[in-house]
Formats: sequence, C-alpha cells, structure tokens
Amino acid sequence: MKHITFYLDFISPYAHLAFEKLPETLMGLSYSVSYKPVLLGALLKHHGQLGPAEVPAKRDWTYRHVQWLGHQHQVQLQMPSVHPFNPLPLLRLAIAAAGGGDPNRYVCETLLRHVWQGGADALDAARLKALHEQLQPSLAPDDEAVKARLRRNTDEAIAAGVFGVPAYAVDDKLFWGFDALPMLRDYLRGDAWFDGPGWHAVGRIAAGAVRQR
Repeated sequence: MKHITFYLDFISPYAHLAFEKLPETLMGLSYSVSYKPVLLGALLKHHGQLGPAEVPAKRDWTYRHVQWLGHQHQVQLQMPSVHPFNPLPLLRLAIAAAGGGDPNRYVCETLLRHVWQGGADALDAARLKALHEQLQPSLAPDDEAVKARLRRNTDEAIAAGVFGVPAYAVDDKLFWGFDALPMLRDYLRGDAWFDGPGWHAVGRIAAGAVRQR
C-alpha cells in the first residue's frame, strides 16, 4: 500500500477540485492518505511567487477557469463572495479539530465545502461559529500547539519541495496541481515511465536565460 501526503490550503479552488476527485481518480488502487494543511502564502513567499489572485489579469481568468473545471468534472464549486481571504482561521480550525494533528477527510471536506459551495463569505462570523459547532474542536484554534503544527506542516512542505497546492507526496515523488491527478494514478499503478528520463533528467536541462526580478 502506498501512502499519499496531500498538502492543501482551503483558500485554493484547485485543492477543492482535487480533494473531491481524488477517490474517483484512485479507484481500485491500494493507498492511504494523510491531509496536511499548509499556508499557501508562506509557500509562495518562500519561492518568490505571486498567487494567481495577486495578478489582476490572471485573477479573473483563474476564477472563470475553476468554475468551468467544476462544471466539466461535475464538482460543485461557486466562488466565495470574497477572495482571496485570510485562510488562517480555517487552517487552524482544521488542526484544532484533529486535536493538534492531521485532520481527517471529513474535517477537510467540511472546510473546503464551507468555502467553495454556496458562494458566501468564508470568514463570515456567523458561519464560522456554525462551523466550530459542527466540528467541535478539542483545542482552541488559537492554541499555541495548533499554530506550531501549522508552521511545522508548512516548513516540512517547503523542505519537501512543495511550491503550491494541491500537492501530493508519495515515496520520493511530488505531484502538483489538480491536473496532476492522472499522473499520480499512473505512478501508483507502477508505470515504468517514472523510472526513466522523463522524470529523472529534467534537473539537467540548462537554463538559457534568467529573468531579473
């Protein structure tokens, strides 16, 4: 049995799409999954990237694209009324609901659907209160142990080479993005391609130009 570590931030519509389609993608395979909330903003900062919503022209396209992807893949997805937003309350709630550990699928599903279904404000105070009542966390979301776990998850993700979400780590391989789900499935099925140059030789490709920042 292969183990998959699924890195996610609830702010990401692609994480929602991937989360919803993962069971179908891996149907018939033997695997286990752990879900690790990470702070996407910290990943982007570490790698010197902007998020799609921070580039005005890209923002509108991204919002259209993810809603079309939801339509295409029959995953319910509506943009929240405010985006981007500060995901820390949701990330910490996920860890608090797990007693300071990794949240289970139910917790992640609840939080992702809170954001990506219905089109409401993810940080609306009344909605957050209802979410707390539903999940009944055993720790307070502002507990120092919860904050430390989120920082540790994010630091571990960076150390593993994660630069965005959703990302899936299995064995020594890292896969990124909703559109990488078929690739992940092929690896878990034992496709020999992953032992060849298509995977291993890319680090030897020379960079002919480096853009100045």
